[in-house]
Order: sequence, then C-alpha cells, then structure tokens
Amino acid sequence: MALRFVGKDDKSGDHGSPTVFVDEDTSDFIVQGWKIDAATEEQVLAAGSIPDHETVVRIPARMAKVLKEALNVAELE
Repeated sequence: MALRFVGKDDKSGDHGSPTVFVDEDTSDFIVQGWKIDAATEEQVLAAGSIPDHETVVRIPARMAKVLKEALNVAELE
C-alpha cells in the first residue's frame, strides 16, 4: 500500500491535524480526524451500529478543498 498525502488541516497547529491521504493502489481515502464526542456518537448510532472494525471521525468543513483534491487524485488513479 502506497499512501499519497493530500492535505492537512492548517488551523490545528501542532496538536495533530485532521489529514487526508489516498491509497495509490485502491484509490481509497484514508482520513485522520478528531475523535467524536458522546453526543455525536449517540446521533451516529441512531442510524445504526458502528462495527468493531470501523470508527467515526470528525474533520472540519474547512477541509472541503482537501477532500475535493483527494477526489481528483482518486479519479486519476
């Protein structure tokens, strides 16, 4: 698996930033984000369970440009 770095939240400072990568072999998105809080998790669970092999993360809306860039990278693969 070769990950291509696409972008990082530039407003998170040095506290660990939400980050987006594209897997160059599969064109899958790899997203690092903030852990969700209990209230958000409750709302997510209202739609269905979160399997043990999955997780839910939050990334800021200001990263839409980075996500769009990741979509473009995946389309090129």
